[in-house]
Amino acid sequence: MTTERRTIEEPGSGEVQVAIKTTGICGSDVSYYKKFANGDLCACMPLSLGHESSGTVVAIGPQVSGFSIGDRVALEVGIPCGQCVICRKGRYNLCKRMRFRSSAKSVPHFQGTLQDRINHPAAWCHKLPDYISFDAAALLEPLSVGIHAVNRASPTPGSTALVIGAGTVGLLTAAMARQAGCSAVTIADVDQGRVNYAIEKGFATHGYVVPRTLHSSSSSSSLCSLSTSGTSTPFDGIMTPASTLSFQGQVETAKMLAGEMLALTKSSMPLLDDEDDGVDMTFECTGKEICMQTSLYATKPGGKVIMVGMGTPVQTLPLSVAHLREIDILGIFRYANTYRTGIQLLCAQKLGVIGAGFTLPNLDDMVTHRFKGLDNAKGAFELASRTSDDDGNLVLKVVIEA
Repeated sequence: MTTERRTIEEPGSGEVQVAIKTTGICGSDVSYYKKFANGDLCACMPLSLGHESSGTVVAIGPQVSGFSIGDRVALEVGIPCGQCVICRKGRYNLCKRMRFRSSAKSVPHFQGTLQDRINHPAAWCHKLPDYISFDAAALLEPLSVGIHAVNRASPTPGSTALVIGAGTVGLLTAAMARQAGCSAVTIADVDQGRVNYAIEKGFATHGYVVPRTLHSSSSSSSLCSLSTSGTSTPFDGIMTPASTLSFQGQVETAKMLAGEMLALTKSSMPLLDDEDDGVDMTFECTGKEICMQTSLYATKPGGKVIMVGMGTPVQTLPLSVAHLREIDILGIFRYANTYRTGIQLLCAQKLGVIGAGFTLPNLDDMVTHRFKGLDNAKGAFELASRTSDDDGNLVLKVVIEA
């Protein structure tokens, strides 16, 4: 990782120039940093990372209205074409001509936000009130993933939910499930610290710590702590190596995990019908095969599994479970039309406005480690790939501040 000095042009038509104040490090950023690739996307030229950012408007280009110098903004960094059928339907996150900062998908690459200043379309800069911090504003990006996931799930009040993976996206997805009226939200992860955090801060109502090593009568397997990439920030996924467990062994492990996760909710909600075993919806936030298998077994007949995490691209799944239970499997990719909702939620949290019995937890508190300046980016990326620092403290969200 190197720092370069370049000259920035004046903002073009429809653009504003933003002095970046905070950038959060996402799991996809870590993947590019460590492997120069994210899933199937390989960087073929130098790529500036970062896409969870906020800052201040310092220059305004032609054909821009509604912005002033000094405005505080959060950046939505995916720029669709705005003209295709998908865009006109409002699902611009699926636009084939989408350019997304810090992604190698488009060539030349759309450079990320780890820069002192960038020119960005004004239409994709969202103004912020003064009482929302730049750190919290940067977290609007992963919060948008959670908002979009829950929008796709469309829970009804009183629904039950399971969230697998307690990284930033998993936590925020759990919070949004609670915001949408889910009466019980269980979150599962291999990291005790993250599960404890989720319960203590009110992101979820129940927590399950997945044993790092499981022993059965036929075989044993190690459930490994992983950092993966895609739409989500670093999290602890759960993976059983194929060399250790057969598919049938994975399935038995998935059934056991699902049963133990469900037992937590049942113990506190005794009125649940035994014949209606399972949660209404499961949000799979790791992208790992055994987690997806567990999701299918944990979801009740007629329920939904929402694929949030992007990890293992090809998976072997017990799809007969989905067939026989009529479980809907829904994919999500990033987000669309979410920033306004996210800002409203942050405003409500800061102003102490209580809605239907739930207020979004303080997102500033999710930032566990801050690094000053681009010159310290390497240390930030190294720490972001871990779940605890050298002192044993929880690593959740690492940000780089100006």
